[in-house]
Amino acid sequence: MLTDTDRAAIEAAVREAESRTLGEIYCVLAQEASDYREVPLAWAAAAALLGPALLLLAGIEVQAPDLFNPGWTAAQVGGVAEAAARAALLGAVLLQGLLFVAVLLLASAPPVRRVLTPRGLKRDRVRRRAQEFFLAKGLHATRERTGVLIFVSVRERMAEIIADEGVASKVEPRVWDEAMAALVAGIRRGEPDAGFVAAIRMCAAVLAEHFPPGDRDNPNELPDSLVELPAL
Repeated sequence: MLTDTDRAAIEAAVREAESRTLGEIYCVLAQEASDYREVPLAWAAAAALLGPALLLLAGIEVQAPDLFNPGWTAAQVGGVAEAAARAALLGAVLLQGLLFVAVLLLASAPPVRRVLTPRGLKRDRVRRRAQEFFLAKGLHATRERTGVLIFVSVRERMAEIIADEGVASKVEPRVWDEAMAALVAGIRRGEPDAGFVAAIRMCAAVLAEHFPPGDRDNPNELPDSLVELPAL
């Protein structure tokens, strides 16, 4: 989604932003936050469990032979009833198996899986992936505890901004909402570079207000370049 020019623009925006604040901004662009492997399984299991019951409610029944044919003996009636019960049970099991496999294959296709994945689950996975990356890259270990992660997941069209405790102690989480909206808007327009640059500038304005460099030294503790993560 990004060209070298786009990457250079994002890096330049980070560099310019950090020249005005003690904050450290780190940008990540992920293709997808999770593979959501459990989603096709969940839909397949639900179809297998509910399918036979729904067919029964729709009026589709397993037809058994007439058990009260006056020409049959009691032994014959019992045998036919037992065979009918076994056939009905076997039919239900086979139907469940077919439904499970069919729905699993259908739901495993990436476009279908994305549609079937609940938005709440997507939001949780994006937030979790961002938190994992925040810790893995040491954004919690800057000198002033002013690391800020700007994380975008393309296929979910969602963003997360995570600030370390030094920033969080002075800045309410809602302050980042406008920057997150700019990120998501850029992704939806197919212009993630513009979304990142806008969000970086908004975050820089907040950080510069609360953490100006003043006369203190201002080392660059984290890379300014964008990190791009492939799909899982």
